[in-house]
Amino acid sequence: MSLTTPALLFPAISLLLLAYTNRFLVLAQLIRQLHSARKDTPEHLIFRQIRGLRKRIQLIKYMQSFGVVSFLLCTGSMFSLFLQLSSLGETLFGLSILTLSTSLVYSLYEVTISTNALSVILEDLDTQTVETFGDRPVQR
Repeated sequence: MSLTTPALLFPAISLLLLAYTNRFLVLAQLIRQLHSARKDTPEHLIFRQIRGLRKRIQLIKYMQSFGVVSFLLCTGSMFSLFLQLSSLGETLFGLSILTLSTSLVYSLYEVTISTNALSVILEDLDTQTVETFGDRPVQR
């Protein structure tokens, strides 16, 4: 294995960490908006959202942690290969791939929870629409 093999993974991990950070920032903004709008939002809807938000925060923490560990292992792999410690470099690269995969699994789970949270909001919108317009379909 050459030095270029882990070097190919290096920018991918960086972009992935950037995407995770963006997801965290959006989630933080959503929580702040929910906090400021809690007077106007039905209590049952807020409780359902809070559960999902807490779980998503935890998952993003794990996603970022495993992503950072993957990045560090990839860096260690490149350094080991630079020092011509092939066996260590290959082991670190394998661990880097494993931790990156773990990070992606957490990401997939977080996306699932995120889409479920959107379903909660859509349910509430459906309820409000039926209350406002009755059972008849709304023309668009």
